Formats: sequence, structure tokens, C-alpha cells
Amino acid sequence: MIFSQDNLTIERFPSREAMGHKAAADVAARIHSLLKQQNQVNMIFAAAPSQNEFLAALAADPTIDWKRINAFHMDEYVGLPDDAPQRFGNFLRDRLFDKVPFRQIFYLNPQEGNSETECQRYTDLLKQYPTDIVCLGIGENGHIAFNDPHVAKFDDPQWVKIVDLDLKCRTQQIHDGCFAALEQVPTHALTLTVPALTVAKSMYCIVPAATKAPAVKRTLQGPISTECPATILRRHPAARLYLDADSASML
Repeated sequence: MIFSQDNLTIERFPSREAMGHKAAADVAARIHSLLKQQNQVNMIFAAAPSQNEFLAALAADPTIDWKRINAFHMDEYVGLPDDAPQRFGNFLRDRLFDKVPFRQIFYLNPQEGNSETECQRYTDLLKQYPTDIVCLGIGENGHIAFNDPHVAKFDDPQWVKIVDLDLKCRTQQIHDGCFAALEQVPTHALTLTVPALTVAKSMYCIVPAATKAPAVKRTLQGPISTECPATILRRHPAARLYLDADSASML
């Protein structure tokens, strides 16, 4: 089922697997199209269990010329050890970055005392390699990346910044099975801001699970506002939202 809300195209699927495979096929088609026009493609990836089916299908696609693709990720916790499996760079390394031969992979690497320097370094890289494709999700609080409602700005002058994470965002990390208890979830992170994401030529948003149904409803039916940052997708000229039966259940 395909429908639209403002500029945003939405596709609904009966299962997470069908959703992930179709999103991967669409992203692959966009990569092929871009590589006919330019030498390289620059992509930003989200790291979350919601992306598992999509990432698996994308990594398994033998037609993608990964050696012409540069990869970024959109956020990273502050304060976790380098080898922590919850770190988003490690999550993506396990599920995608180590599975295919990217041209370059640029990791966000916040260390104690260097977060501001890291924000600037990553901003410079993003501007050096202008984003073609963003693959993202939506949080239970409506965030994209770690732009929670209280820190999201649609006109943010920064491209990468340090943010504190709201309670709903931190609680979601327990729902996702990434942490066992709230006190284990970091309170701060580095995130690409809304403008750094929406500057992309194309955006592919993959959102399964019943826990995301209220956020999906607000994204599509609420006012376009930082109270639900994902609503900004409705203004993007080339964004697609992929839902399974559970995440679409309140529509």
C-alpha cells in the first residue's frame, strides 16, 4: 500500500522482512542511478534494531558497487567504552560496515574532553562529502538521529552537536534490548542535526514495530513541528517512509 502526506511518500508492508527488503531495493536503485551521474555516493546510516532487516538486505545485494560509496553514521553516545556493542559505530560495523567494501567509512568518535573538536571534525567531513542518501528511523519520541524534541531545531546553525537525551529516548534503548537498565544508558550523545540530515538528496526512513505506532501517527497527522521532529520529513522533496503492519497500526 502506497500513500502520501504532503511531500512524503509512505509504503506499508505486512512484515518487517518485506519492509526491509523493499527499502533496500529502493536504496540500491537510487545508488545505481547516482553512480551513473557521479563518481561517488555519500551515505549516512542510522544504527538501531529497527534497521536490522533493511541493513541485512542491503549488505546482501551483490549489485551495489560499494567501493564507490562513502559511509557516515548519524549519532554516537558519549561515555561508552570504544568496544561497547551499544556504540553505534560498532553496531553498524557488525551489520554493514565490515560486510561490504566501502570506499571510506567515517566514524563519529567522541572521547572525554574532545566532543566539541569531534563535532567540528565531522561537520567538515560532511561538507567535504555532500550527502546523497540518508537511511534513518524514527524514535518513540519522534526524534530523527538524536534530535529529541527539546533539542531539535529545523534551522539549527550547527551540523553536529552534543545533546542531552530525554527520558523517553533513553527508555527506548531498554525497549530495544540495547541496555538492561536506565542507569546504563548514556545521558549525552553527539548527533547530526536536522539540517545536516535533510540536506541529503534522498531520505529513506525505515520504521517497524508497535512501539513506534504513536510516533508514526504524529509524524503523519500532527503539525510539522519540533515537538515531533520527524514531521520535517513531510517537507523534504525526496523522502520515503517504510512501515510494517505494527508501526502503521494507528493510522
